[in-house]
Amino acid sequence: MAARTILHVDMDAFFVSVELLRRPELRGQPVVVGGTGSRGVVAAASYEARSFGVFSAMPTARARRLCPHAVFLQGDHRLYGEVSERVMAIFRSFTPLVEPISLDEAFLDVTGARRRAGDGPTIARAIRTRVYEEEQLTCGVGVAASKLVAKMASAAAKPRITPTGPKPGLGVLVVAPGEEAAFMHPLPARRLWGVGPKTFERLARLGVNTIGDIAALPLPTLVHAVGDAHGRHLHAVANGVDDRPVEPEQQVKSVGHEETFPHDVYDGERLRREIVRMADAVASRLRAAGLAGRTVVLKLRFGDFRTITRSVTLGSMVDDAPAIARAAGDLLAAVDPAPGVRLLGVSVSGLGGGPARQLSFDDIGARSWGDASGAIDQIRARFGEAAIGPAAAMGRDGLRIKRRGDDPWGPSSDP
Repeated sequence: MAARTILHVDMDAFFVSVELLRRPELRGQPVVVGGTGSRGVVAAASYEARSFGVFSAMPTARARRLCPHAVFLQGDHRLYGEVSERVMAIFRSFTPLVEPISLDEAFLDVTGARRRAGDGPTIARAIRTRVYEEEQLTCGVGVAASKLVAKMASAAAKPRITPTGPKPGLGVLVVAPGEEAAFMHPLPARRLWGVGPKTFERLARLGVNTIGDIAALPLPTLVHAVGDAHGRHLHAVANGVDDRPVEPEQQVKSVGHEETFPHDVYDGERLRREIVRMADAVASRLRAAGLAGRTVVLKLRFGDFRTITRSVTLGSMVDDAPAIARAAGDLLAAVDPAPGVRLLGVSVSGLGGGPARQLSFDDIGARSWGDASGAIDQIRARFGEAAIGPAAAMGRDGLRIKRRGDDPWGPSSDP
């Protein structure tokens, strides 16, 4: 059987590039997108900003120190999601086998499209052309016989960061079947999927610097260094073995919201109000997706960055805000907020179809929320998300409805 043809498409500085479409005067300047407050984090940086050492997931405060003359823009998750949907639609016009990894990257299995659309490199170039013509955005594409190698190839195809500024990349990089070792083995070991800081520290003691060094290690040595399962995995992928399929229909495992506060919160009552607001948002998303869940998870990060999670598994599936808020509130009651809460999150996992349970006398009051939730959804569909909501979400400027993508990179300003 002929080898598969897998593409990995990775948009170039996606969030920044989308912002530059509406702020073209910023082209060529260092631009950073994310949370602009002191507690924010960087979502994306232009290649000009990356030349100063600014990268995604970096605290905004550090990014400002590294590149004080950069333009910092608050991220607009909803806009990026809309653009991402259009880009993914372009991918799906070539093959239905598209596996989104995030808003700005995806795997495509184009094996079945080769007769209609051409070989892998031809399809890759066609995708880049379509994305640029329709969205004025650029991307890097890796072409290989496996997901692992395709992803590494796309990284090598993207623009390069140099001390004198960004340099254009290849755009498309092809690793033909049989050439995996020649491509991968000279690369740093940290580039290999599964080699994090702790794993690399252990491998470095064995003299490992490159992926080729990992591939050359005897399997028993690798297993002894990092454990049986992890060692076998690294041995396989370092030798280019990766038969994972592209999975277009990935089941959602959890639905949740979290928020970083501009300043630490010590008041338990304030936290309970925030839980009600987040539970309302989580419940709305569950119902919109036709899902319900059995496990409610509460996440708290304190001012010293210590993070804890608490969870409870309920006796029945839920998709209504009061049930989620009640469960999360009970979990909060067992936590002391005295150290100051920096981040709060509420999520529901153990997902399945809509709620189905046997009604008991204790459930009669709660059961009425099924009809109430449906009415809430209809009102919001007609009049907007902020038309109705829990009283706990009422602020001086009206309802503070928690929407998906609100400040995912931290607060936009300081108190």
